[in-house]
Amino acid sequence: MGNLARKLQQERGHEQQQKQMVQAPKKVKKRNPWLSPGEKVLGLVFSGIVCFGAVHIVSNQAAIYEINKEIQDTKVVIQEQKRVNGDLEMQVSELSTYERIWEKAKELGLKLNENNVKVVHD
Repeated sequence: MGNLARKLQQERGHEQQQKQMVQAPKKVKKRNPWLSPGEKVLGLVFSGIVCFGAVHIVSNQAAIYEINKEIQDTKVVIQEQKRVNGDLEMQVSELSTYERIWEKAKELGLKLNENNVKVVHD
């Protein structure tokens, strides 16, 4: 039994040494931050500028799109008005023929008196 007691003592001593070794390296490591506070501020400022720029670009593109849409709408209105003007010019030329004017004059009771005609020169 003497041997058994010695083994127990050695095992207990060995366990105590392991506990001391395990407890001894418990030093709190001071973690160095990945970024310093100044770098964090610069990063935030940079990301803010990038976000502001992105929003500004998107809003400008939206405004350009709206203006282009208005331009296209105006071009369509102009084309429609040109067509209407062309139709009206054709009506004017049809209605202002000599024969038509002579017929209207006869309907109203006017007669052609060649003695009463005066020619105006430039």
